Amino acid sequence: MLPRESWGGASGPTGAETDPALVGRPLVRYPEKADLILLTSRPPQLETPRRYFQRAITPNSAFFVRYHLFPIPTRVDLGTWRLNVAGEVERPMQLSLEDLKSKFETTKVFAVNQCSGNSRARFVPRVFGGQWGDGAMGNAEWSDARLRDVLRAAGLKPGALQVTFNGLDTPAAPGVPDFIKALDIGRIMDDPDVIVAWEMNGQPLPMLNGYPARLVVPGWYSTYWVKHLSEITVLDHIFDGFWMAKAYRIPDTPSGGIEPGATPTRTVPITRMKVRSIIAWPENGSRVPARRPVTLKGVAFDGGYGISEVYVSSDRGSTWNSAQLGEDLGRYSFREWSSTCTPARPGTYHLMVRAVSRVGESQPLEPLWNPAGYMRNVVEAVHLEVV
Repeated sequence: MLPRESWGGASGPTGAETDPALVGRPLVRYPEKADLILLTSRPPQLETPRRYFQRAITPNSAFFVRYHLFPIPTRVDLGTWRLNVAGEVERPMQLSLEDLKSKFETTKVFAVNQCSGNSRARFVPRVFGGQWGDGAMGNAEWSDARLRDVLRAAGLKPGALQVTFNGLDTPAAPGVPDFIKALDIGRIMDDPDVIVAWEMNGQPLPMLNGYPARLVVPGWYSTYWVKHLSEITVLDHIFDGFWMAKAYRIPDTPSGGIEPGATPTRTVPITRMKVRSIIAWPENGSRVPARRPVTLKGVAFDGGYGISEVYVSSDRGSTWNSAQLGEDLGRYSFREWSSTCTPARPGTYHLMVRAVSRVGESQPLEPLWNPAGYMRNVVEAVHLEVV
């Protein structure tokens, strides 16, 4: 439970003044959370500092927070909370948290949860929306019941086509659309890793990450990962709610991008994440001595094929060297990588990292652009001042 009076309170600058996306943004501490970077407070949007991405698992306390509506749930009574399963089913159900844990096989999956607009602040020209740096993402081990098992228990009727998901966060103002998302029946029934999760990293979900249960859709952007899940409704038609038909859509092009400033002629819903990698250490602008080894660390991930290679460059991409990969926790997980470079002489060095998936997808050297600021996955760089 999160008492409202304990919320907020800036604790100082982020220490990332060299990153244009983060300049002037304070660190704040909310219940169950470490110091995170503040984007907005109503609703709370909190970004994970880059240093946490040296490791494959993001601590619950450091996991980013993203809401669309305000006010948000701050407490849930498990004695009365139920997950309602209704619509085109033979046996509508009201499941308690204990029902989810005891009536269905428990499974676990490591999966990255990444906001579609992660790194939106780096789009040129700028676009509207939350100006995230690179920390609107995290990776955890999720404990859960398979969604298809829940639907099978309810009994799908022959005409079932889509399933919608709604949470406890509801709009306070008239005319604001409730945050409801939808998945095709086939997406659910063909994938045992689409789940209803009640734990992350072996602990109950933090309130700000969806307590007591949330939808987890591995490999897809977190717009589908509905928090505080309370309603699952099976439909015999395509859902046309705002957050599917109008929002979270990208140009219908092979890359999901168009020329800057252009308007797409046709759009499609955003779904699978693109391959990406991050340099988490050293920090951008770090000063290091010449002729001494510098250890580089970070993570790489994609939309569910898995990472096969990570390459690092210290000469603006003229040459690339293979990085050492960490343990493989599964195809939806962050994959740790590390490398070493030894700057030969003083000056400014630009370090770049590029990941390759098991199906050969890699990161572009030039960034894509779209009007919503989604899916940025360009090869990123940090610079070192060698003295």
